[in-house]
Amino acid sequence: MKQKELIEFLNKKVDEYNQPFFIKNDPVSIPHLFTKKQDIEIAGFFAALFAWGNRTIIINKSKELMSLMNNAPYEFCMNNDLKRLQHLLTFKHRTFNSTDLLYFIEFLQHHYSNHDSLETAFSKWMNKDDADTKNALNGFYNYFFSLEDHPLRTQKHIASPQKNSTCKRLNMYLRWMVRNDKKGVDFGIWKDISPTQLICPVDVHVARVARYFKLLQRKQTDWQAALELTQHLRTFDKNDPVKYDFALFSLGVMGKFN
Repeated sequence: MKQKELIEFLNKKVDEYNQPFFIKNDPVSIPHLFTKKQDIEIAGFFAALFAWGNRTIIINKSKELMSLMNNAPYEFCMNNDLKRLQHLLTFKHRTFNSTDLLYFIEFLQHHYSNHDSLETAFSKWMNKDDADTKNALNGFYNYFFSLEDHPLRTQKHIASPQKNSTCKRLNMYLRWMVRNDKKGVDFGIWKDISPTQLICPVDVHVARVARYFKLLQRKQTDWQAALELTQHLRTFDKNDPVKYDFALFSLGVMGKFN
């Protein structure tokens, strides 16, 4: 397929899947349960971090956690009553357990005690002229684990470019929070990070489709692969390269590249 044909094909698939119907069966449905900015941020953060494996399980476990938080995650995190935490001790999603969850809540309370939005946990490490979110992701990782006596086991749940991870889940989270195309899926509630700086989330589905269309040559699926793919997508749309996540992911899930 020639490049012009490929761009037209992928744009068509973006338009097809970047629609409200996409929300129901995707982890992005979790932050869509809320209207308050901080609730959207926290619900989205957990849903994105849980997003590996079966999507139905991801959604159900995210809903379970939101229920344990009384469906008011911001208020729950900011509540200093330690008794509220007791019924979280049985929560588990794959390798994410109550030890991790309690630290996440501790960090969120710490951050929101000093900031109105979770955006600053990422954006304050960036420069306006940064080509991408590498500094934001590395800065967030270091900031997230800056609290005293953080559990070493919890470090595996936050990816960063400095660990050469694709950062798929955090890149997806940033897509949700930053992109604002008014199509109804992504929220666009963060303004200090530009859609042009976003990196495409790369999982096995996206990587497989990207290699099929020769958008990705690198054999390893790592941070450099995410950069390579995003740079290619910028030649298709320099202002909004990550919109093609809708096309690549959906094609990969279906297993049909046409």
